[in-house]
Amino acid sequence: MKSPIPAVRRTLKELGTEETQAITRRFFKEPIRLYGVKSPVVKKVAKEHFAPLKGTPKAEVFAMCDSLWASGMLEEIGVACEWIHRYHKEFTPDDFSRFEAWIDAYVTNWATCDSFCTRTVGTFLTMYPTFVAELKRWSKSKNLWTRRASAVSLIAPAKHGQFHDDVFQIATTLLHDPEDLIQKAYGWLLKSAADFDRETVFRFVMAHKTTMPRTALRYAIEKMPKEMKAEAMRK
Repeated sequence: MKSPIPAVRRTLKELGTEETQAITRRFFKEPIRLYGVKSPVVKKVAKEHFAPLKGTPKAEVFAMCDSLWASGMLEEIGVACEWIHRYHKEFTPDDFSRFEAWIDAYVTNWATCDSFCTRTVGTFLTMYPTFVAELKRWSKSKNLWTRRASAVSLIAPAKHGQFHDDVFQIATTLLHDPEDLIQKAYGWLLKSAADFDRETVFRFVMAHKTTMPRTALRYAIEKMPKEMKAEAMRK
């Protein structure tokens, strides 16, 4: 089969604008490479160019995704994330090492980390729960994005009470991380867990509020009632 990647790249280049590039860069502290295509449009491009690939073996599409990841272009990686997730029903335990390799080698910003991990890695974990132990290893990584991945990969499952104890173990490991992107990540994770068990999350926050970074604390309590927020924020 002829690879659709050249066509994907041509389409993204044609759709990109300098205005969208400038607007998008404001949301990142680190330098990023991009065409300047808005996220909803990237998803549409991914869908359109995936159509001829329907029925193609997962291994072949994942190999194409390797090329998209390696480009370092924000939108190409976005297309890869969409294509990978389309094979979620075919995920096997062996896929985890590939997911981890993609994160280690190619994730260089919060958008890519969150797009890939909240959907694909989160879905994988619900299928193969024993791999949550690997997230605890990730939470101790020297790689900022791997640490962020350890938290955001549990965002969706945490809302439904899955991996509840693991959520607090990872939050504890990341508790005093100096990076604000990590503080926001585990704060977001706690906020999601509060959808299932607000009281336990609140007790966790109260137990650690004197040393917990305010950024993480604010994220964790964002959806709580006013009186709980006031108590948590009180010094």
